[in-house]
Amino acid sequence: MGIPEIVAIVLVIVLLTGLRIAQEYERGVVFRLGRYVALRGPGLYWIIPLGIERAVTIDIRTRTVSAEQQETITRDSVTVKLNAVLWYRITDAAKSVIRVADAPAAVYQLALTSLRNSIGQHDLDEVLQERDKINSLLRANIAESTGAWGVEVERFEMKDVELPVAMQEVMAMQAQAIREKRARIIKAEAEREASTMLAEAALLMANNPVAVELRRMQMVTEVGAENNSTTVMMIPSDFVSMAKSLGEYLRERTSDNASAES
Repeated sequence: MGIPEIVAIVLVIVLLTGLRIAQEYERGVVFRLGRYVALRGPGLYWIIPLGIERAVTIDIRTRTVSAEQQETITRDSVTVKLNAVLWYRITDAAKSVIRVADAPAAVYQLALTSLRNSIGQHDLDEVLQERDKINSLLRANIAESTGAWGVEVERFEMKDVELPVAMQEVMAMQAQAIREKRARIIKAEAEREASTMLAEAALLMANNPVAVELRRMQMVTEVGAENNSTTVMMIPSDFVSMAKSLGEYLRERTSDNASAES
């Protein structure tokens, strides 16, 4: 084998060592003698070997980061423990390599810091009741810094908020007090309605004595039926006279109507 053949084989080997393959979800950030020159991929690409060019492969898929539990203090001085989940992806591979040493670690630490700072700016009630609003604010705050790193924050969610045992007991007592208050209000409204109906019934009976006696007779009959006994009831003479007068009045009206028809 002559020198030309050896040189050709060496050149082929050198050329082959410069081949790189980037998956569909990867990009190659290429540096030539330490300077950024191009972004390659996906697919097959070639760099100058022998250390002249160097490629850094970056995964551009969405990543999920689960933040470890953090203990922080709310604006109203309540200590809470909470954790969160962050979704982000690299949109500019070159920036993620050039402008920050370790983009995933930087995003993670920024998320933790932003979470603690944001909780310290809200009261406990806001943290518990306005979680979506706080999540949106946190996402915006994190995205403001990560944009310069070529990173897009897609979503940020607080998962669990753990309260001290003493605070849980206080909140349970508060909830019980609210339930008791509602029960008393409902009971008072029912009593007011009952009082109104009784007053209307009393006014009606006062204007109609016959109705009073009829109601009393009905009650006595119901008591007798419940006890399976015979009840002897004394009817006042006024009530008898009133009943007779009412009967005569009805007969007169009936006779008048018959005469008018004939």
